[in-house]
Parts: sequence; C-alpha cells; structure tokens
Amino acid sequence: MAHNEVLLLKPVDGLGAEGDQVKVRAGYARNFLLPQGMAVPLTLSNRKQIEALKKARGLREAKELDGAQAIAKQLEKTAVAIAVKTGEGGKLFGAVTANDLHDKLVAAGLQIEKRRIQLGQPVKTLGKHEVKIKLHPDVTVDFSFEVVSENPIEPVRP
Repeated sequence: MAHNEVLLLKPVDGLGAEGDQVKVRAGYARNFLLPQGMAVPLTLSNRKQIEALKKARGLREAKELDGAQAIAKQLEKTAVAIAVKTGEGGKLFGAVTANDLHDKLVAAGLQIEKRRIQLGQPVKTLGKHEVKIKLHPDVTVDFSFEVVSENPIEPVRP
C-alpha cells in the first residue's frame, strides 16, 4: 500500500498534534486530511512551518493544561446528588449513566465534555460512588457523587 508523509496543521485524535510529521495511507491523506485542512503534504518548503507549528502547539497545550487544572479545582469543591426513582427496598428503576452525571455537572456550571467522564458501568445502587474524570492527559480527577432516592424508601413486603 502507498503511504504519504504529511505535516499536521491541527491535532488529529489517534494520529498526532500540530507540527507532527506522520506517515499515513495515501487515501486517508488525499480523501480526509488534505481536504479538511488538517494536513499538508510534506515538502521542503512546508518543513519550515514545523517550528512555528510546534511553538503554537506548546502555547495551546499550556493553555489547555491551565484550563484543566482550574476545572479540577472547581470539581473538588462541587458536590453532586442525583435523585432517582426507587421501588421496594430502595431498588433503582433504571440506572445512573455518564449522561446523567454530565447533565448535573453542566447544571452546576462546569463545562466538561461527556466523553471525559469514565464511569465504566452504569450505577445501579444508592449511595456514594466515585468516577474518574480525565480532563487532560496529565490531569485526572476522582469525583465523588451520591445517588439518592427521590421518594421514601419502602420496606420489602414479605
């Protein structure tokens, strides 16, 4: 298969950040990266752009790290309780998912991408739970939230 070397102008998930020289399949470069303006073919004249792109990359990464650390500090001060409907003995109807947690965090004034919340399995029990929120490759926060019943818990009838 034919490969092309391209210079990335924008960060591409799973491929690299701006200023990186990467070798990709010719079709991927021709049909996606080049038309989207995410990359340019690697030529002698384009190699001069590398230093400018790496400088811009360093500034962007520093800004993202500062933003992630600020959000992490806000998360440490935030307490979230998710009210759910329950049946006999406190058994949940349904489950609490990352979407539910994301909605509560947005309502609390935090702008976090939904994909950053790493819940793993949906929560199906009442009580205190912990989730990892990966804000940046270097910043991960363990966030605690509580699942509570919105109606009184009825004892199980024998």
